[in-house]
Amino acid sequence: MSDWREEWREANRASWDERVPIHVSGEFYDVASFKAGQERLQPFEIAEVGDVSGKDLLHLQCHFGIDTLSWARRGASVTGLDFSAPAIETARQLASELGLEATFVHSDVYDAVEATGGRTFDVVYTGRGAIVWLPDIWRWARVVADLIRPGGSLYLTEFHPFTEVFGDEDLSVEHDYFQDENPRVWDEPGTYADFDAETSNNLTYEWNHTLGNVVSAISSAGLNIELLHEFDYTKFQRWPFLEKSGFDTYRLPEGTPSLPLMYSLRARKA
Repeated sequence: MSDWREEWREANRASWDERVPIHVSGEFYDVASFKAGQERLQPFEIAEVGDVSGKDLLHLQCHFGIDTLSWARRGASVTGLDFSAPAIETARQLASELGLEATFVHSDVYDAVEATGGRTFDVVYTGRGAIVWLPDIWRWARVVADLIRPGGSLYLTEFHPFTEVFGDEDLSVEHDYFQDENPRVWDEPGTYADFDAETSNNLTYEWNHTLGNVVSAISSAGLNIELLHEFDYTKFQRWPFLEKSGFDTYRLPEGTPSLPLMYSLRARKA
């Protein structure tokens, strides 16, 4: 395999660029219901982030902006940032259609400080399925810390890295929990939003950042961790036997031992 250091970003970007229209038009994101006012933030996110009225909120790796605009609906002054140009273009169009004030920035997350003009924010938010695409969680944490104004906070909600040890069909252990700097390389068609979608840019690079490394990176960047919660449900059908328990939540069948499927973390800048 050629050196991933030269290829990971462009391969991942090509994959995400291609999947934007699939996600926008598909049932998974159900954009029509969102336009009609459906809430997309999880209740625990709303409670743990708290009142955002009048606050400046930056959403890193925002995809096409549904969660970003959800925070705008709750009164935040929002900025979304993503490395996919089609995603940012779609987010801007969606904001315009909904009449919501929002700024969307096309940038790699590691360049977020420069891309946002050196601004700082009351809340830096990042949602599920984001940090797995980044090779250096320690560098990411330093960038995040530079984006937060004194007294502000990082709010992170993610799929639990423990789930990545299992295969896609059952709970057989197939992968390492711990990994070195080298990525996990996948070449698979489709998308989590439509497993049967026809796609051509299927090569992706991912890193399973352990919970310990995430916590340590954030702490070492100078942020004080206020909460760390784990949840026994997730946002997509990670395995075929998961049962839908809400609009966008899936759980293990009743009687199955519970597992941590997602987590949330809030950390504050002194």
